[in-house]
Amino acid sequence: QVEVVESGGGLVQAGGSLRLSCAASARTIRTYTMGWFRQTTGKEREFVSQSYWNGGTRYADSVKARFTISRDNAKNTVYLEMNSLKPEDTATYYCAATTRTLPSSSSQYDYWGQGTQVTVSS
Repeated sequence: QVEVVESGGGLVQAGGSLRLSCAASARTIRTYTMGWFRQTTGKEREFVSQSYWNGGTRYADSVKARFTISRDNAKNTVYLEMNSLKPEDTATYYCAATTRTLPSSSSQYDYWGQGTQVTVSS
């Protein structure tokens, strides 16, 4: 069992920045794919970004060029740097982990955090 804990959410004005952190309790996340998802009330959970074990990354079109995912395997931590935030980025952000090398949906992630709220005011 892997515990995943997010932190770093908060309230920010449009155009501002936040950095989310995700700490995993695995012995090492080096072989894990780590992902960020977000969800607002009444909507399905939405893919934001993922970091593959080999260093590759993938982003949703809505956040490309604004968000950057990175990982520090030595600290078992993944980060999501969010710049140029927009009100539509307001959501609860979830970190997830899986040993699958190419997960194609949220259902293929095995371990989830409790989420951290990000609110962007206009």
